[in-house]
Amino acid sequence: MVKFNRFTLNNGLRVLVHEDNTTPMAVVNILYDVGSRDENPEQTGFAHLFEHLMFGGSVNVPNYDEPLQRVGGENNAFTSNDITNYYITLPSSNLETAFWLESDRMLNLAFNEKSLETQRNVVIEEFKQRYLNQPYGDVWLKLRPMVYKKHPYQWDTIGKSIEHIEEAKMEDVKAFFKKHYNPQNAIMVVGGDVKVEDIKQLAEKWFGPIPAGEKYNRNLQQEDEQHEERRQTVTAKVPLNDVYIAFQMGGRRDTSFYATELLSDILSRGNSSRLYKSLVKEKQMFSEVHAYMTGSMDKGMFVCEGKPLEGVSTQQAEAAIWEELEIIKTETIPADELTKVKNKTESTMIFSEMALLDKVMNLAYFELLGDADGLNYEIDKFLAVTAQQIKGKANKLFRKDNSSTLIYLAE
Repeated sequence: MVKFNRFTLNNGLRVLVHEDNTTPMAVVNILYDVGSRDENPEQTGFAHLFEHLMFGGSVNVPNYDEPLQRVGGENNAFTSNDITNYYITLPSSNLETAFWLESDRMLNLAFNEKSLETQRNVVIEEFKQRYLNQPYGDVWLKLRPMVYKKHPYQWDTIGKSIEHIEEAKMEDVKAFFKKHYNPQNAIMVVGGDVKVEDIKQLAEKWFGPIPAGEKYNRNLQQEDEQHEERRQTVTAKVPLNDVYIAFQMGGRRDTSFYATELLSDILSRGNSSRLYKSLVKEKQMFSEVHAYMTGSMDKGMFVCEGKPLEGVSTQQAEAAIWEELEIIKTETIPADELTKVKNKTESTMIFSEMALLDKVMNLAYFELLGDADGLNYEIDKFLAVTAQQIKGKANKLFRKDNSSTLIYLAE
């Protein structure tokens, strides 16, 4: 059990505290309920650009990293389609440093052209290196618009195109900040060698005076159910042919999430998983093959992907993957196989509850899902999944008319 206390400031900032005196360290994690799905379709990549801008200095702190390094702290952040998450790890005796750094940039980021220009160039470089000049780097830029026709998951967190970042104007950047980076759109979790009473005082002192901001009500166009097969073939500078088959699946809060997650593990977790055993080891058709899911808040993607060996055509490769999916649709999973993946899931979850940073991040995420305490019952939900539910889920998911297939052909 991960124990915690929670309170909310008058400006709407939710604060959770996890006391753990077995460590001299503390973690401060701030999750902002904003991701690339909240962007204007004509101005994509903003959430991710912001993650970079947040380290560009605030009004009172010209250099974010310097005060942290002086007190032995480190920090990082990540952006997804759904959230932006910032975290600081530091000795608990220096905890207040994290509070004033985070509160200062929530209150007043230093919007200057120089910082915007610097971070814009960093992001453009990242776009080129990771997405455009890397083999298969543009897969999400191609696959997402195939799976999503309405929902803003159509674009990746990096954005639709470099132009959107290049053309980002100061007033647009400021408006995005004002809309999303405020106390009532954030969840702060503090964990480690801390006391709830002290955190209450620090939170009031540093975050209490920040204005609540206007409430952002998310109203996104939801994706229709897919009832048509979609296909695209591209020829690219890649070392090997590659086959991607994406299926539309439910969102993270969907009750079928747990069966779907186990389904991906049965297909593709470790060397005893079905796709690996059958297609890599026995039939020797693929150099590698995977199944995974995005776990998005709204409708997600379940992806099967494999690189066929030379001499195996992409048609044969695709047919071989479908053959495995048909087996899981028609035959009930043996009890021992299901138990094995459940045990793996359970041990992963128990392991992730050992590291303080993971615990704190998980609390923030589950609080966003509806209740941080859900973290403590997550394992039970996986253990309760039946073989019948997995078979039912496979039949709902793995339909030709729910598939978007992207084939990379090596030049």
